[in-house]
Amino acid sequence: MHENALIPNLFRTEYRKIVSVLCSTFGINHIEIAEDIVSDTFLTATETWSINGIPENPTAWLYTVAKNKSKNYFKRDSLFQQKISTEIKYYSNDREEFEIDLSPKNISDSQLAMMFTICNPSISKDSQISLALNLLCGFGTQEIADAFLINKEVVYKRLHRAKEKLKTEGIKIEQPTISQISTNLETVLTTLYLLFSEGYYSTSQNTILRQDFCREAIRLTSILIENKTTNTPAANALLSLMYFHSSRFNARFNEKGESILYEEQDDKLWDNDLIEKGIDYLNQSASGNSLTKFHLEAAIAFWHTKKQNTDEKWENILQLYNQLLQIEYSPIAALNRTFAFAKVRGNSAALIEAEKLKLLDNPFYYSLLGHLYTDIDNLKAKEHYEKALTFSNSSSVSDTLRKYIEKLAEKNT
Repeated sequence: MHENALIPNLFRTEYRKIVSVLCSTFGINHIEIAEDIVSDTFLTATETWSINGIPENPTAWLYTVAKNKSKNYFKRDSLFQQKISTEIKYYSNDREEFEIDLSPKNISDSQLAMMFTICNPSISKDSQISLALNLLCGFGTQEIADAFLINKEVVYKRLHRAKEKLKTEGIKIEQPTISQISTNLETVLTTLYLLFSEGYYSTSQNTILRQDFCREAIRLTSILIENKTTNTPAANALLSLMYFHSSRFNARFNEKGESILYEEQDDKLWDNDLIEKGIDYLNQSASGNSLTKFHLEAAIAFWHTKKQNTDEKWENILQLYNQLLQIEYSPIAALNRTFAFAKVRGNSAALIEAEKLKLLDNPFYYSLLGHLYTDIDNLKAKEHYEKALTFSNSSSVSDTLRKYIEKLAEKNT
């Protein structure tokens, strides 16, 4: 691989690993030091490799340089020695023995510890997701801004405030105890769920970036599964859900980047290998006694991997949504439940259910009403699609809505 492509690729895969280990080593108060050392490591790689060429083992080269830069910083900074040396678990009285452990096991352990640190209830959900993207996934502020469709400066401030909050709270980066897992695992799973959703449902036009977010959420959830103490039924259910949704990713957009609704997707583009993985993790999630929202959403996603519109399929989906809304109400789940209700009971009956929701500030609500009114009252259907269009901040969604409006106009001529 050419240097111009290799370094960005290594930055994506290795930056997060080295940062997690250094953060775990130095402590939460010195995140910026860890980030600076790793950034400087990649700057050195860029400069050196452009002159001497790419080394035989680029990853090992990066690890060696990161270790050496950490040692050098540790030796030359007296304040660092005085304040941090007693807290570093790898520190020895003999400075020459100071070592950064970048073994695969310690990288995995450090990222697990970072997950539980970042997903601390003292910081907001948006901040948790941003920190996870930045520290655990290696995404820059501009990429995060592009995904959230917000200004880069907003992301920078969000990350800064979150880091300062963790420092103020004195949160330690350490392997979670059984008690901490019991208390905080749900928060970790919810953050990973939201991270995946940010990729899967994002209105950003950058399809590659959205897929990267989904892959990172799967990777981090897999770390939970690989650790015995965090390999819970709920974690398996979440991973199952992610695989089911990811299996249909390539069918959700056309070559212009426009979104394709579920019923119009080409199921030949669905990834059967990912569906099989989803089924496997869904089966593993059944080992416990608790039923979580992740179990229900994974089961709903499973039925959506069956293209045929059978009565069994939509009746199962409807009942699963009924259970989901009892566990945790959300407007999107309520709208999706109404769509399933229409498949089982018909559009006229579903309209009664839909209008009870009164989600007057939700664009998907008007889009659903437009769908349900089509061929019952096309004038009303058109009005609702036009209302949804006024809410849309995505060109692909707007293009889809305009197509529906055009089709309705053709029917009325």
